[in-house]
Amino acid sequence: MSLETTNKLELSATIDLKDLGRVHRLGFGAMRIVGDGVWGEPADRQAAVAVVRRAVELGVDFIDTADSYGPNISEEILAEALHPYKDGLKIATKVGFTRTGPNRWIPVGRPEYLRQQTELSLRKLKVDTLDLLQLHRIDPKVDAEEQFGVLRELQDEGKVRALGLSQVSVAELEAAGKYFTVATVQNRYNLTDRSSEDVLRYSEENGIGFIPWAPISAGELARPGGPLDEAAKRLDATTSQVALAWLLRRSPVMMPIPGTGSIKHLEENMAAAGITLDDDTYAQLEAASE
Repeated sequence: MSLETTNKLELSATIDLKDLGRVHRLGFGAMRIVGDGVWGEPADRQAAVAVVRRAVELGVDFIDTADSYGPNISEEILAEALHPYKDGLKIATKVGFTRTGPNRWIPVGRPEYLRQQTELSLRKLKVDTLDLLQLHRIDPKVDAEEQFGVLRELQDEGKVRALGLSQVSVAELEAAGKYFTVATVQNRYNLTDRSSEDVLRYSEENGIGFIPWAPISAGELARPGGPLDEAAKRLDATTSQVALAWLLRRSPVMMPIPGTGSIKHLEENMAAAGITLDDDTYAQLEAASE
């Protein structure tokens, strides 16, 4: 499905997030606009800026980033590309990791660290209030209640509108819910990894946006002649587009945020919003993914 002559997508599927408002369910993940290993500057910073601007041109109004992407660089590129932000655009960020090198991620959930990183994100994104702040990981070395408590304090102080969590269990979601209203949860979920099925069900039952990371990972299902490849050929689409279309149909709270540093790949990913899976194709992919 080509978008070479398309100026804007019809991103019709939306969700109303608690404390945040309505956004399109197909968003953009800003992890890939930095260097290799999610570390350092991208090879071409202006190309990264162009990708971000193109995403918004196509109708994306939900962008997900983190202080640890770069670190810092992803947030800075978003501000460079988009500030002052257009009405309706929501930028989510995350705190709770520190970085010591490429592909190295160390959870740090001390309240003073989470507060410090939140203040820095406000500065880097050039806003007075963060739209959505997510705890990137619960630090097992720190009482979870302390981590939840400081997030609630930041919200009470007006520094954050909405709060979310990443890579958590149902029990952890319930524990966090005693401290604040959970707007989103961001767990790994795709055609070949449905280990968070219980968290997805909980999100549906409680009106929580479910952001699947690694959304287009399909492994063997995408092999030539495999079920995803066959579906893509029938639909005149790419396997990535079909994987995203499956997620969008899978649940009304599903919010895929495919990331890329390429405008071509961005446009391909966003075209998934225009793909409708027929019942038979959806059922075949559903069965193959179980």
